[in-house]
Amino acid sequence: MNFRIDATDKLARATTFKLAHSNVQTPIFMPVGTQACIKGLDTQDVQNLLQTNLILANTYHLYLRVGEKAIKQLGGIHAFMGFEGNILTDSGGFQAFSLSKNMKKCEDGIAFKSHIDGSKHFFTPQKVLDMQYAINSDIMMVLDDLVGLPAPKERIKLSIEKTTQWAKASLQYHIDQKQRGLAQNNHLFGIVQGGVDKEFRILSANSLRELEDFDGYAIGGLAVGEKTQEMYESIEWTTQCLPTDKPRYLMGVGTPENIIEAIDRGVDMFDCVMPTRNARNATLFTQKGKISIKSSRYKLDDTPIDTSCDCYTCKNYSRAYLHHLFRCNEITYHRLSSIHNLYYYLQLTKQAREAIIKGKFQDYKKNFYDRLYCEA
Repeated sequence: MNFRIDATDKLARATTFKLAHSNVQTPIFMPVGTQACIKGLDTQDVQNLLQTNLILANTYHLYLRVGEKAIKQLGGIHAFMGFEGNILTDSGGFQAFSLSKNMKKCEDGIAFKSHIDGSKHFFTPQKVLDMQYAINSDIMMVLDDLVGLPAPKERIKLSIEKTTQWAKASLQYHIDQKQRGLAQNNHLFGIVQGGVDKEFRILSANSLRELEDFDGYAIGGLAVGEKTQEMYESIEWTTQCLPTDKPRYLMGVGTPENIIEAIDRGVDMFDCVMPTRNARNATLFTQKGKISIKSSRYKLDDTPIDTSCDCYTCKNYSRAYLHHLFRCNEITYHRLSSIHNLYYYLQLTKQAREAIIKGKFQDYKKNFYDRLYCEA
C-alpha cells in the first residue's frame, strides 16, 4: 500500500494512502453500510452530500443476505451499490461475538447458525478472505477472536493466540493469491486483541508486527464493557507498538470524545454505528453537545440543528421540522437526521486533520471540549 505521513502533532497523525478507487486522507471516519447501504441514505447522498470516499460494509451480513457467488456475479460491491469510493469490509468476528448464542469457536475457525434461518455455516481465515475477494472490498479484515470484557486472563491469552494463528493463516493465503495474479487491489489488515491488559496488548501488537506483510493494523476488542480510561490506555499501548508507516484503525469506536482522544494517541481510521443509530433515536450531535430532537422545546424552534453546521439538513431545515418529522414517524426524518450526524462525524475528523497539519491539534482538542458542554 502506498502510504505517507503528511504531518504529526505529538502522537496525532495526518496521513494519506492510496486505494483502488481513490486516495484516503486521515484521520477519517467511515460511515457504516452494513448491508451495502447506510441506513436511511442512498449512494448519491453518501457521494454528493457527505462527500466521503471510504465506508464500511459487513461481510457476515452480505454473505448471508446476498451470497458471495451472487455478489461476485453482480460485479462486486461497488457495482452492486453504485458506489465509486472505497469500501472496507470486516471479517465477521464481531458478529460471532455479538451473536454468541448461535456460535461456537473452534481451533481453525468459527461455527455458527444463521440468525436469519438457522442454517449452519463455518468461517475459517481463508473462507472470510474468499468472501471478501468476492465482495471485492478495498480493505479486508482478518478473522479474529474477540472477547467481551471483563474476561479472565486465560481467556484473553487464548484470544491473542488464536487471533495471531488466524492472522498468519490469512496473510499466507492472501500472499498466495497475489502470487497467482489475484487480489491485487485488496489490502489486508491484521487485528490487535488483548483486552485492557498492557502486557497482552503489547504481545498481540508485536506478534502481528512480526508478520510484516499486512497493509495496515486494526485495534479490536475495545468498547466491549471496559471503562473509558482503560480503553484510552489500551489504545496508547497499542499504537506505540505498531509500525509508523502503515494505517491504524480503531474498530467500532465510538463517541466524538472517543475519536478525539484516539486521534491524540495516534489512530488514523474509525467506524461506528453511533451517528446513524442515535439519529434514528432522536439524538443529534452539535458543536455544543447532543440534543434530543423529540423534546417539546424544539416544536417552535426555527433554527438549524447546529448553526455552525454546513450539512444539507442544517442548510435547508429547522429543528422544528425535524421535531415534527420524528413525532410523526416519517421516513424522511431518518434520512435528514442521519445526514446531519454523519456530516458532524466526518467534519470532526477532517478538521482534526487540518489542525494536525497546522501543528495545532492540541488547540483543536481544547476547543472541542470547551464547546462540547455549552448549552446547545
